[in-house]
Amino acid sequence: MAADFVPVNVPQIGPEDREALAACVESGWIGAEGPQVAAFERAVADWCGRRHGVAVSNGSAALDAAVAALRLAPGDKVILPTFTIVSCAAAIVRAGLVPVAVDCDPETWTIDVAQAEAAAEDPRVRAIMPVHIYGLPCDMAALGALAERRGLKVVEDAAEAHGVTCHGRRCGGFGDLSTFSFYPNKLVTTGEGGMILTDDDALAERCRSLRNLCFGPRRFVHEELGWNLRMSSLQAALGLSQLRRAEAFLARKRAIGALYDALLADAPHIRRPLPEANGGRSSYWVYGVVLDDAFPLDADAVIARLADAGIGARPFFWPMHEQPVFRRMGLFDGVRLPVAERIARRGLYLPGGLGSSDDDFRRAAAALRAILESPTR
Repeated sequence: MAADFVPVNVPQIGPEDREALAACVESGWIGAEGPQVAAFERAVADWCGRRHGVAVSNGSAALDAAVAALRLAPGDKVILPTFTIVSCAAAIVRAGLVPVAVDCDPETWTIDVAQAEAAAEDPRVRAIMPVHIYGLPCDMAALGALAERRGLKVVEDAAEAHGVTCHGRRCGGFGDLSTFSFYPNKLVTTGEGGMILTDDDALAERCRSLRNLCFGPRRFVHEELGWNLRMSSLQAALGLSQLRRAEAFLARKRAIGALYDALLADAPHIRRPLPEANGGRSSYWVYGVVLDDAFPLDADAVIARLADAGIGARPFFWPMHEQPVFRRMGLFDGVRLPVAERIARRGLYLPGGLGSSDDDFRRAAAALRAILESPTR
């Protein structure tokens, strides 16, 4: 990779983080048993107004354990947005449940509430998994009301909405369980890592058991199978250091979004992300754009052209109902969800890492404008 290449994400790792990691090593607590893990769990739970935090090895593991913790019956159905990361649907399938995919809103890219309402009429639906997308919250007020009316369990995926509020409550503070990822491209990172949050004592205890092989009262005796999903003390120490600067990180992300908005305000052939919706203001976790249908290039072609100009970019999520792995399982037969299908092919996001500079973002915006203005070069 060329030295002047602008990657999609450069995490913000500062001297505070290095000191926290060094102190953890010096303490001798580097596995999952150290006090750093419990402190990080408490800090994230407090940040989101939750009673319990359960730290795990990554965001996908958080979803797996959260869905399994509900003890739904095999064949029960779970509503989720088709426009999301594969981890969401995979957690449902691995639990022996049936994912019911609904489309996304064309403006916010978050779950279409009306379609979720319609899907919930199926009496076999037992749960819903709202997913906040690219820094913008989904409508948790409407979805929470739906869940209450229908008696549905709620697993809220807040991996892409660190620090974002929705109707006055921080994302991660909704539902029976909520999950976070702390992957390097997230606002708060532990390198790898995740978290489950809940207000339910029994669910919290079950998640702790599932992440630790479901040991019984007598160690090495198991009534059921769990996983080794533990977070290390080193990861937790980094997370604590990062969390202390989360509000500053959030302000910086929003400043990056505002800069792109200004640089691309009159750019042709694209739809820029909404700054706010559904009772919340975007964190601009990623700055996504959707190409007009009339534009002659699709997202993959634009990403290739950006790479030629030294700019990293990524495509939007591919819909769950079009995933080959799920189609081979016989899932989503005949399902068409046109909004997600379109933005998956027409959407991409630009560099937005906290460790990148405004000059990097200016370069990225200029390169995109040049392609938009001269698609055939």
